[in-house]
Amino acid sequence: MKELKDVINAFPTHRRAGIEARAEALIAEEMTLRDLRKAQDLTQERMAELLDVGQDNISRLEGRADMLLSTLRGYVAAMGGSLDLIVRFPDRPAVSLAALFGNAEPVKGKPRRKRTADGRAEQQPA
Repeated sequence: MKELKDVINAFPTHRRAGIEARAEALIAEEMTLRDLRKAQDLTQERMAELLDVGQDNISRLEGRADMLLSTLRGYVAAMGGSLDLIVRFPDRPAVSLAALFGNAEPVKGKPRRKRTADGRAEQQPA
């Protein structure tokens, strides 16, 4: 039985280059937070400093399958990147959900209430 590397090596050079490029693209699409951090040459300790948390929190965060978008956004921002959330439907143009990250005009409505030290709600001036 032939090994995969032998089959790939039998292809012409340009075909091998195409296969390698596609493999890299597929790997890049499936990067984990740990992979992203390492690609930026950052350690868990440095990420912990940037986010003002303990290194153990970074380890747990990188192992999570589900998290708040704000948590993910902060993690990516600490690495020097930005997070964009795009919605795609087959019959419509892509839409950016920038409002989720505070990039849109605030919605006008009732003033927010602030809690006092003893837990009472206090009306904020408009």
